[in-house]
Parts: sequence; C-alpha cells; structure tokens
Amino acid sequence: MRVLLELVRIILIFLFLGSILGYLVGTLYSDFGINMERYGWTAYLGIYVFLFICYRNRWQFSGWYKGKGRKKLSPKVSKILIICSVVLIISPPFLSGILK
Repeated sequence: MRVLLELVRIILIFLFLGSILGYLVGTLYSDFGINMERYGWTAYLGIYVFLFICYRNRWQFSGWYKGKGRKKLSPKVSKILIICSVVLIISPPFLSGILK
C-alpha cells in the first residue's frame, strides 16, 4: 500500500509542479515573443529533469515508501543533470532565433 501511495504522490508532484513551472516559463517566453509552440518541449523537458533531480535527492526521503533502493544521485550525476536541465530550459529563445 505504501508503494501505491508513493506512486500517486510522485504523479501528483510531477503533474502539479510541472504544470505550474511550465506555465510560468511559457508565459515568460511568450511575453518576450518566443515561439513556444515549436520549441517549448525543450523547456518542459528541462523542467521535468529538474523535478526528477529534486525528487531523487530530497523528496523521496519525505514520502511514504521506506524500502530499499532509496538513495541520492551522485554529486557528479546531479551536476550533469542540472546543467542539462538549465540548458534545456533556456534553449527555446536560441532555437527560435537560430532556426527561424
């Protein structure tokens, strides 16, 4: 039962925070006239990578599941994923300017 509750928690976290952050990034880019229809998927992917990092390094330890396999990402992997996330989030302005 705890595993099922944790799965529901993960889905709700990703849907709720992902949609809020996606809306904020989409609104910000739209205000600057950046085409989010064509290249917005990169920013949304970056948001979900960021949420994955947050879950694996912090949020999984505050949930219902207490079983084996709960460990943080290594610092090296965390840094690589954070860099990838930032690059993905800031890429729509560059892609819409370069690939018009």
